[in-house]
Amino acid sequence: MKHKSILSLGVFLFAALVLIDESGLLAGEGPELSKDDKKVDHQAQATIDLGRQIFRFDTFGDEAWWGDTLKLHQAIAGARNGGVGPGVSPKTALAVGLKVDAEALPEQLKSQIRAGRVNLDDPATTLALLKLNAVVGVTGIFDGAGNIKSMGVQCALCHSTVDDSFAPGIGKRLDGWANRDLNVGLIVSLAPNLAPIADLLRVNVATVKVVLNSWGPGRFDAELDKDGKAFRPDGGQAGTLIPPAFGLAGVNLHTWTGFGSVPYWNAYVAVTEMHGSGTFFDQRLNDRDQYPVSARSGSWNTRGTPDLVTGKLAALHAYQLALKAPKPPVGSFDAAAAERGKEVFDNRGQCATCHVPPLFTEPGHNLHSPDELGIDSFQADRSPTKMYRTAPLAGLWTHQKGGFFHDGRFATLRDVIEHYDGTFRLGLNEQEKGDLIEYLKSL
Repeated sequence: MKHKSILSLGVFLFAALVLIDESGLLAGEGPELSKDDKKVDHQAQATIDLGRQIFRFDTFGDEAWWGDTLKLHQAIAGARNGGVGPGVSPKTALAVGLKVDAEALPEQLKSQIRAGRVNLDDPATTLALLKLNAVVGVTGIFDGAGNIKSMGVQCALCHSTVDDSFAPGIGKRLDGWANRDLNVGLIVSLAPNLAPIADLLRVNVATVKVVLNSWGPGRFDAELDKDGKAFRPDGGQAGTLIPPAFGLAGVNLHTWTGFGSVPYWNAYVAVTEMHGSGTFFDQRLNDRDQYPVSARSGSWNTRGTPDLVTGKLAALHAYQLALKAPKPPVGSFDAAAAERGKEVFDNRGQCATCHVPPLFTEPGHNLHSPDELGIDSFQADRSPTKMYRTAPLAGLWTHQKGGFFHDGRFATLRDVIEHYDGTFRLGLNEQEKGDLIEYLKSL
């Protein structure tokens, strides 16, 4: 009886395992999702899809600013196409960092470009690209006769680039990547009507152009219209590097100085920087001492009607959180050295104390004082936090152009490591520093 019981138990267990295996549980598939779970999955995917559309193509109504007010579309068109000045040709547009979505180009046009039968020196070609909705982050608005009458911009203007698979500056979209080629200030300075910006800052138009052209490629000053600080005390430009918009899932505060979360910054930029029609509120920016321009203009409490921003923040946030940091190309770093560098990062280098893997920033309140970082407080003092955020490091290889830290003050990763080695008296040797560089390139 004892042997029969054991045999029966064994047969039962075997049968159960077979049934479980057939159901997929052993393979990690799990039971079939319930109706409610499937609904959640469907809603999540629909939200991400909507967020992608918003990120790439939604102007939030900002054409009322860029086109109707500043008349930037006229500078793009040029006098021969109903605008003003020489216009902006595709070659010029690419030179100032604008990108072209190759997947928006008809095959016939691609063939003509390859054969050299498209005039890339003609602003009319730029207008044709705008009609195809092929210029990343820029929307042209045309009348029934095909003449451009306004223009707007999207999130993708600064936070997307292309893979250059067709030609330099032309390729498939890479959403979330910082466009460190984009010369925002130079582009804006071309606008025929800069008087609204000059009036806001209480300076003349010539001064506005000097400030805009001081930023250079890959930089933007999102506090200028709040505090009016156009230059650093040492005379240097006051813009900060455009950060990536990927790898933000799980990260608390966004931006270099931690103004707020990702959706906070989306509202801040959409309403007060892109000048979309929407709602933005932050009582902290009503401080007449720290933010005289914002307090005077009332931008800290903007109530645009209709509100074309608030209802889109959730989907936009979901899409951004879905953008994972891209892995570095094979062969772009020394794998063996990177493995040794990880040990330095986690231990002697003390990097992981703040850049906690796998987020590579602190879980929680990820801010530090300027003294803790061993740098000046200029940019921190422009923030309500008075501090600097621990920047996430995943995907660092994609945004090395322009330097490191918020303002690119360190030209190379070696410079960053030397700074921290000296500030914290780490005593790293040359091999440890080299290995650490390779590890950072591998993230």
